[in-house]
Amino acid sequence: MHLLCAFLFWLSLSNGLSTNCPGRCSCDSMQSVQCYRLMEVPLGIPSTTKRLYISHSRIQHLQLSNFTGLLALEDFILLASGTESVENDTFKTLSGLKTLELWKNKLRRVPSALPANLEVLKLNDNLIYALHSSDFEGLGKLKILELKNNLISALSPSMLSSLTSLQSLMVDGNNIASVAGPLNLPHLKYVSMENNKLHLIPGNVFSSLQTLQFLSFSGNLLTKIPTNLPQSLLSLKLERNQLKVVRFRDVRHLENLSHLYLSGNFLFSIDGVQLLTNLTVLEVSQNRLQMLPPKLPARLQKLDCSSNFIQRVTAPEFQDLRDLKHLFLDNNVVSLFEAGALQRCSQLSNLALEQNLLLYIPLRLPKTLARLDLKGNAIQDMAERELRDLKQLQVLNLRNNKISALDLKALEGLPRLRHLYLDGNPWNCTCNLLRVREVLKAKGTDVKGGQCAAPAERQGESWMSSKKILKQCEHHLNQNEKSKESKKKAKQEDSSSSRLSVDDDDDDYEID
Repeated sequence: MHLLCAFLFWLSLSNGLSTNCPGRCSCDSMQSVQCYRLMEVPLGIPSTTKRLYISHSRIQHLQLSNFTGLLALEDFILLASGTESVENDTFKTLSGLKTLELWKNKLRRVPSALPANLEVLKLNDNLIYALHSSDFEGLGKLKILELKNNLISALSPSMLSSLTSLQSLMVDGNNIASVAGPLNLPHLKYVSMENNKLHLIPGNVFSSLQTLQFLSFSGNLLTKIPTNLPQSLLSLKLERNQLKVVRFRDVRHLENLSHLYLSGNFLFSIDGVQLLTNLTVLEVSQNRLQMLPPKLPARLQKLDCSSNFIQRVTAPEFQDLRDLKHLFLDNNVVSLFEAGALQRCSQLSNLALEQNLLLYIPLRLPKTLARLDLKGNAIQDMAERELRDLKQLQVLNLRNNKISALDLKALEGLPRLRHLYLDGNPWNCTCNLLRVREVLKAKGTDVKGGQCAAPAERQGESWMSSKKILKQCEHHLNQNEKSKESKKKAKQEDSSSSRLSVDDDDDDYEID
């Protein structure tokens, strides 16, 4: 037995393994090492380590000697450790390194002489103020480059010319005021330059980007959509800019575009969007629209026009939108909602109409609705004819309206209702309202009921939980139960008579 243990120990040493793990570190099968709250890169890291993760430390400087003997290293992540500088050639000998992440540090430049096999480089949240062509020399295999939240002020082709395999470029949150072209990056698929200071994008920037699929310029100072965008685009984000007009004839060649985000601009109208025939998502919230966009693309599945100044909803805008599933019209000034305006939307499941000026629940809504939000309108009642066809409805939000009573029959046509939000209404807490409460509770519906406004002696009481109100109405509820039981017994004794007369206003909602 002793000989066997000695042999295994000798074998581990011969394979370069160490039975120890550095302090403040954890070692996983000697392949992955994770360390926290260090003052320097620790000695004694197993030479077979493939992944080294260090975070929340105080390592001011990285140097070549920190990585001596770590030739198997493939991933190095240094997070939030206050690192200010990296010695020249520190990573040059790590020929197997594929991922280098130096997030949330204080680096002022890109580390030099990075290894040729590197595929992922993330230097987000540092103090890098400029890029140079020498920073990325020899990185022909790099696929992902992230430089978010630095101090970079410009981007030019020469800076990135070595990155012939680059697929994703993210430079959000810098001070970039200019981009020069063309960017000769033939495999680039994803570009994000959000939250910079771009006023204008030259047309030649995209001339060589024929595989680009996702492009975001959200959070800049653009006054028009960039021209000559690549035909390969699937998603275009231009939120939070200064767009006043969108000329869709300039982007009609984007026949593959499926997602377009224009929220948070200064748009007064959206005309010509039907030219983008494959569009499935259109977001134009927080603009200055006074009417819904006319002639929307027939394949649209999500339309967000919230937080505008839209006053009317009529059938013509939606007559061809048979694939629409999500419609957001909240925070507008809608006072007219034409009956049956959405009936052609045969797949609509989510309708948001909060914070408008509606006096009633819109009539003839699609039977496919699963969620209906009507919070913050001026609705005074829930009529049976408004809700009876909504068999799939699971969430109904009527908070902060002017409803004072509930009609039990109005809820009978909602067999799948699971969440009902009614607080913020001026409830008249009669015993009939308590009957509705008992039916909803028995049915398993989660109800937020709110407080009584009347009668005076019940003001401020919660009609869903008040034991005082329940006790006051207990006799009334018991009488109804006895009446229901006697009717049931009478039906059993005279089944033929009950078949002739099944419509009884006093019948309670039957629970499945």
